[in-house]
Amino acid sequence: MEFNIKSGQPQKQRTACLILGVFQGRRLSPQAKAVDEAGEKYLSGLLRRGDMEGRRGQSLLLHQVPGALAERVLLIGCGKEKKLDAPGYLTIIKNSIAALQQTGAEDAVNYLAELDFKQRDPGWRLREAVKTSLHTLYEFNELKTGDQKARRLRKLAFTVPSRRGLARAEAALREGQAIGNGIKLARDLGNRPGNICTPTYLARRATELGKGQRSLTVEVLDEAAMKKLGMGSLLSVAQGSKQPAKLITLEYKGAKKSEQPVVLVGKGVTFDTGGISLKPPAAMDEMKYDMCGAASVLGTLSAVAELALPINVVGVIPAVENMPGGRATKPGDIFTSLSGQTVEVLNTDAEGRLILCDALTYSKKFKPAVVIDIATLTGACVIALGKHATGLMSNHQPLAADLLAAAEEACDRAWQLPIWDEYQQQLHSNFADMANIGGREAGTITAACFLARFTEDYHWAHLDIAGTAWLSGRDKGATGRPVGLLTQYILNRLKR
Repeated sequence: MEFNIKSGQPQKQRTACLILGVFQGRRLSPQAKAVDEAGEKYLSGLLRRGDMEGRRGQSLLLHQVPGALAERVLLIGCGKEKKLDAPGYLTIIKNSIAALQQTGAEDAVNYLAELDFKQRDPGWRLREAVKTSLHTLYEFNELKTGDQKARRLRKLAFTVPSRRGLARAEAALREGQAIGNGIKLARDLGNRPGNICTPTYLARRATELGKGQRSLTVEVLDEAAMKKLGMGSLLSVAQGSKQPAKLITLEYKGAKKSEQPVVLVGKGVTFDTGGISLKPPAAMDEMKYDMCGAASVLGTLSAVAELALPINVVGVIPAVENMPGGRATKPGDIFTSLSGQTVEVLNTDAEGRLILCDALTYSKKFKPAVVIDIATLTGACVIALGKHATGLMSNHQPLAADLLAAAEEACDRAWQLPIWDEYQQQLHSNFADMANIGGREAGTITAACFLARFTEDYHWAHLDIAGTAWLSGRDKGATGRPVGLLTQYILNRLKR
C-alpha cells in the first residue's frame, strides 16, 4: 500500500474515489460542503431525500457526482459532531477503509483526517489514520492455497487543509507507517501456527530483523547457555517439549552508550498446552497466541528501528513450548531461578511467570532505565477487563502513569491494578521460597506479585495482554497490541 499526503480543494481531486464525511442530522462536513457547492447542492439534495442520515457506520457510494472530478464519492457517517472523540474518529477511519475496499477503486483521497475535534492535533489524526488503515486492510492469507482475491486498492492519500502543514503531515505519515508495520509484524507472528512459529523460528525472525537494521544487534542463547547461567525456572517449562528453548535479546542503539535503555521483556510461549496441568480442549488452538508478548517486543523494536529513534531499547524474549511428556514438569516440583530464589510449581499451566522471572533477572545486566514485561499471562485478566483494556501493574507509580498516558494517546488502553504487599501472602509455599500460583482470588494481581519478587532492583511495569492480544470467534486473529502503546511510550520519553 502506498500512502501520500495531499492538499487542495476536494472537488478538484482527480481520483478513483473521494472520501468525505457526513455528520448525524444530515450535516455535511466542511469538505463535503465544498463539493456540494461546486455541484449545485447535489449532495445536500440526496440527504434531504433521506439517502443517508449520517449515523456512524453508514456509508453511501456515489458515481459521477456533479462538480467533482473524482470517479466516485464515498460518503461516510460520522455520528454526532459534538460528540466526536479519539475512539470515535478511529472507528470512522476504519469504516471508511472497509467501505472503500468494497468499491473497485485502485486509489483514493480521504478527507476524513481533516475532521476536527479538540483532543487531538492534525499530526495525531493523520498518523492514526495511517495506522488504522493498515490495520483494517490487514489479511493473513499466507497459508491458504488457490487464488486469493487481489486487493484492488493500491494508493491512499490523506489530506491537510493547506500546504503549510505538509512537512508535519509527512512526519506523521512516517510514524503511522512504522508503527503500523510493527503491528503487522506482531500480528503475522501471532497468527502463524505453533508448528511453524516455534522458539527456533522466533529466534530466526529476530536475527533477520537485526540483519536488516545496522543499529540492531541480536543474540540467541541456547539451553546449554541458559543452564550454565542458572535459569532453572525458565528451563523447567521447556523440558517436556522436543522444541528447544531460546533466550533472544535484541539491542537497539540509537543514543549514547551511556544512556540507560528501556528494556522490553516479552513472553514467548509459542504453544501452551498447559503441560501436565492440561488445558481443556475447547479453543486450545488459540494457545498459539501465548507468544504475543514476544511478538509485541519484536514489533515495537521494528518500529523504533524504522523511525531511527535516538534512544536505546533492549528486547528480551524467553521462548519456549509448554508440552506434556515424560520429562515434563510435575505439580509439586521445585526449581531454582536465576535469582537464586526457589519456586514450587503447583500448576504447570502458570508457566509464563516461570520463564519471565528468569528473563527479568537477566534484564539487570543491561542497567535499565525501566523494564516493561508484556505477557498473555492470566485468564483472570480477561474476566476482569475483557478484550478492551490491558492490565497494568507496576512497582513505580511514575512509570505506571507514563504508560497509562501513552495508552490513552495511542488508543491502546490499559487499566492499573494494585500489587499491594497483602497479596504476596497468597504465594506462600511450605517447601520453597514461593509457589507459582496464588489461588483463584485476584489471579492477575498475584501473578504480577510473583514477578515483582524478581524486579526489586529497578523500575518495572507488567502488562497483562491476555484479553487484548487476540480476538476469538469470526474475527479470530492477533491484534498486534500493545505495539501502539509501547511505541507511544518510547516516543513520549523522547519529548522530555
